[in-house]
Amino acid sequence: MTRAVPNLAVAAGPVLELESRFLESQAAIESWLRREWAETTAPFYCSVDLRNAGFKLAPVDTNLFPAGFNNLSDGFDSLCIQALQTAVERTCPTAANLVLVPENHTRNRFYMESVARLKRLLERAGFMVRVGSVSPEVTAPTRIELDSGGELLLEPLERNGDRLHIGGFSPCAVVLNNDLSSGVPDILRGTAQPLLPPAEVSWAQRLKSQHFAHYREVTREFADMLGIDPWLITPAFRNCGNINFLKREGEDCLAANVEGLLQEIRKKYTEYGIEHEPFVVVKADAGTYGMGVMTAKHPDELRQLNRNMRKKMASAKGGGEVTGAIIQEGIYTFETLGEPPAVAEPVVYMIDHYVVGGFYRVHAERGIDENLNAPGARFHQLAFEDAGVAPDNRCGPDETPNRFYAYGVVARLAMLAAAREIQSTRQEAAA
Repeated sequence: MTRAVPNLAVAAGPVLELESRFLESQAAIESWLRREWAETTAPFYCSVDLRNAGFKLAPVDTNLFPAGFNNLSDGFDSLCIQALQTAVERTCPTAANLVLVPENHTRNRFYMESVARLKRLLERAGFMVRVGSVSPEVTAPTRIELDSGGELLLEPLERNGDRLHIGGFSPCAVVLNNDLSSGVPDILRGTAQPLLPPAEVSWAQRLKSQHFAHYREVTREFADMLGIDPWLITPAFRNCGNINFLKREGEDCLAANVEGLLQEIRKKYTEYGIEHEPFVVVKADAGTYGMGVMTAKHPDELRQLNRNMRKKMASAKGGGEVTGAIIQEGIYTFETLGEPPAVAEPVVYMIDHYVVGGFYRVHAERGIDENLNAPGARFHQLAFEDAGVAPDNRCGPDETPNRFYAYGVVARLAMLAAAREIQSTRQEAAA
């Protein structure tokens, strides 16, 4: 089935040239990526939020515990199944049993649909799967009725010595779909079975600034190989490590970094003849769900926050407190979908090192310089099964297969950065 592709209002300029370079260099790009994956093991899975400004195409977030599998087209299933087989076999070559550990928010019916979809995909990949909850509220087998029909059975995860199990069901590996923002529970520490992804990259320990530092190195190497300016695919950023929005601590650090980053962006805009006003996004250095996010076009905006905005910026998932912030180059999105036009951004899903699908996040009430990961967002399926890693030289560089190929390339660079992040974390833990 053919799916509509959002209109890109700024279809000319550097990104069009970038997409053309990707098409011309497909063999070199894929060969470079194969060498990198031979040296660094890909994460079990991840999703990457991209923004396409027409003059720049770059990731703004990389999630190693992705939700939203229910937003993927059924046409992605064969890609997902094959990639899941590869990802599990990499750790457990003879695996038969898996436990899937979801987030604790069982009342989020939309998220439960994602867990059910992921469970079905793992089962279709040839594994016996049980859903093991670490929520204190799940003390007995609990059936969740799904809005799509059917139900999802949650069971308390148990531990005997260093092995995890559910009753007599003993898994070879545990698939984490819980970002552990509130910390790694004792039941998951020091387990004999591997956790996929490892708990060391949960949001209790991971920082966005660390990830984007790895991404910056990846894109420098990639850009050098391809002969392009890495800025075209890299968001500039800075970070402040000691922040308390409610007490106004760290305010000078934030304002100074906002001012410095805006000057840096303005210089690149001048270089490329970009007439739009630069902006930055200030958000929690750890965490997900679009919480604690604001945009700014002047450092004074950080000094003039009202109490409600300070409270919003101080709040993290699970009631946690924001203590660090990343100041990231704001990237416009000039893609729109529907009538009247609503702004959209692509989200690319990968399992092991394969692009397996994606969707557009669309928000009718947000602007081209605002965070779209907010209440009111809707999702539009993308046809990556035809185009994610297969460009078509018979089409123009911005036509469907080739635009999606460019998205797949940049998303895989973010996934490579995540792979290096995991490797570095494990090396530091072993030292």
